[in-house]
Amino acid sequence: MPKSLTQFVCAECGYVSPKWLGRCPDCGKFNTLVEEPVAPAAPSSKKQAMRPAASRALPLSQVKFERYERVSSGIAELDVVLGGGIVRGSLVLVGGDPGVGKSTLLTQVAAHLSKEHKVLYLSAEESCSQVKLRCERLKIDADTLMLLNETNLENAEEAILEAEYVIVDSIQAIYTDALTSAAGSVGQVRECAARLMRIAKSRGITFFIVGHVTKEGTLAGPKVLEHIMDAVLYFEGERTENFKILRAVKNRFGSVQEVGVFEMTDEGIFGLSDYSSLFLSDSRGEAAGAVVTPSETGNRCMMVEIQTLMCRTAYGLPRRMSLGVDFNRLVVLIAVLEKRCGLVLGAQDVYLNAMGGIRLNEPSADLAVCAALASAEKMTPVEKYTAVFGEVGLTGEVRGVNCADKRVNECLKMGFRRVVLPEKNMKACEKFKGKIELVPVRYVSEMIKALFPKEPGQA
Repeated sequence: MPKSLTQFVCAECGYVSPKWLGRCPDCGKFNTLVEEPVAPAAPSSKKQAMRPAASRALPLSQVKFERYERVSSGIAELDVVLGGGIVRGSLVLVGGDPGVGKSTLLTQVAAHLSKEHKVLYLSAEESCSQVKLRCERLKIDADTLMLLNETNLENAEEAILEAEYVIVDSIQAIYTDALTSAAGSVGQVRECAARLMRIAKSRGITFFIVGHVTKEGTLAGPKVLEHIMDAVLYFEGERTENFKILRAVKNRFGSVQEVGVFEMTDEGIFGLSDYSSLFLSDSRGEAAGAVVTPSETGNRCMMVEIQTLMCRTAYGLPRRMSLGVDFNRLVVLIAVLEKRCGLVLGAQDVYLNAMGGIRLNEPSADLAVCAALASAEKMTPVEKYTAVFGEVGLTGEVRGVNCADKRVNECLKMGFRRVVLPEKNMKACEKFKGKIELVPVRYVSEMIKALFPKEPGQA
């Protein structure tokens, strides 16, 4: 009998090593190498006989331009995140925490597409009766939707080739006979994804693939899984909350900055077109530490409220906690306020939260974070209809940001009366003079003086 071989594969980056290592030499992560059995290599003569014909390279002038056809998913918010609709022959990976709504969303998409196309729902984790029960609960009429409960990719390949759209739920639950490792292992996930990619590109079949996430919130499996996909979407939101956010982190056919807002109900998950008040609280302006900032995400602008809470630390080392804003960015802004503005925050525990569970990744929220911290430290609330945006440097300088006119226009539509913005963006926002009060600032200290003027007799 041929000797069985084993290799160790990194679960993060796919690095292969002949022996176990505590740290991956490629990505630097610890305890990520997993042992996998490897089938013996085939004889070289057989390899030569099965080798396909060599491909010829073409000059750019001879490459034919392909116009990608887009099909509506039936959910407008999903179409926005995908860049205008579903591209035929693409692979879309949808990740998220358990119970966040991945299967519900894709079931609704499959039901809509099945009215005019041949759609296969490949359920590797649930039985066909469970999928039908979900359709009845969501009141979905999809009699032509094809269901298949199968975990072996070879057994399901015949049904896949007959469909135009395929939903795979999930990639970690299926396996191929080409490898002897268990389903969900690094090798199985990589090989199954590669097999589906070849089918999609050669047959023009569109795949929606569900992927599990780790406890850190990243997609489980090697990074090559995301590299193979044409689009990678993340579902964000707590299971106990009705509102969910779908974010595109990779999209070869559209913008990677698009965000879709959804609401989970008893009848399914639906996109929200009016999300203006979703990230704002009704009691803003009453308590200190709350500031509103216009956040630019893709082709849309959303008003987001940032809340902070400070309390005297009970230990020698003050605690900092951030939700929705990068933790390291929060620490830097606290240092800027202490050094450049004279605020005493070293003995305070600082807690910061972006309302609605949204994540603010752009630097334009820096000035709003500083305003919220200053408001909490001074115990003085910021006026309810005041918005703040701008990037903050280590010198305390307020730098200009992109799409400033669009941000001010959103503030105007939402009924805000005053906007604190970088002085470098004033030229682009001069057309709004007379409609809304514009307060240009060059440094963070000027912003603090504008929002919290000293009262008469105050030192």
